Amino acid sequence: MSAPSDGDRLAFLVHEVRSPVAALSAIAEALAGGDLDEGTQRELAGLALAACRGIERVVGDAAVGSVRLEEVDVGRLVKESVAAAVLSGASVRASVAPGLPRIDADPLRLRQALDNLVANAVTHSPPGGEVVVNARMGEGEILVSVSDQGGGIPVEEQERIFEPGVRLATALPGSGIGLAVARAIAEAHGGRLTVESAPGEGATFTLVLPLPKS
Repeated sequence: MSAPSDGDRLAFLVHEVRSPVAALSAIAEALAGGDLDEGTQRELAGLALAACRGIERVVGDAAVGSVRLEEVDVGRLVKESVAAAVLSGASVRASVAPGLPRIDADPLRLRQALDNLVANAVTHSPPGGEVVVNARMGEGEILVSVSDQGGGIPVEEQERIFEPGVRLATALPGSGIGLAVARAIAEAHGGRLTVESAPGEGATFTLVLPLPKS
């Protein structure tokens, strides 16, 4: 699958920022009207902050860009991504094999892909369900798998979910481009992103990252 085009990213960026921008506009109008008590002002400030964070998330999803390679400790990136998710209240656990070699990667982009996969798994997990992020060696590559205990993905939909804007569970939050961006980042590193799932059995997304050529 090819990476999302600039046109795809722009179209979904415009679509997804429309609601938070409208919310910010309404909040600004309310504040400009004055005569608001302190409690209402605090509530509006909280809503404005939430809208800004929503815009930041969508923009981060849309901006894949080029990769800038350096030596990266994948295990450390995994632990940092999991720690951030846990701080936000999610039930996520890291399992990192000892002695993983460093790879040539863009740490910012790779972390973006990891965060997207973790966020997707958390979103689709049932209450109390644990997400596990596993980093281990493969044959000439490092495998980073993100597994959830959600409802699973029908086989016939498992390629379509990587298309920009596709959301199978429209009642759940999400921009619909996180998985497409994660796959594009994997491919920009010479790797790939795969999924294994069955209805009712959760899903496992795996980043396959090649080791440096000797």
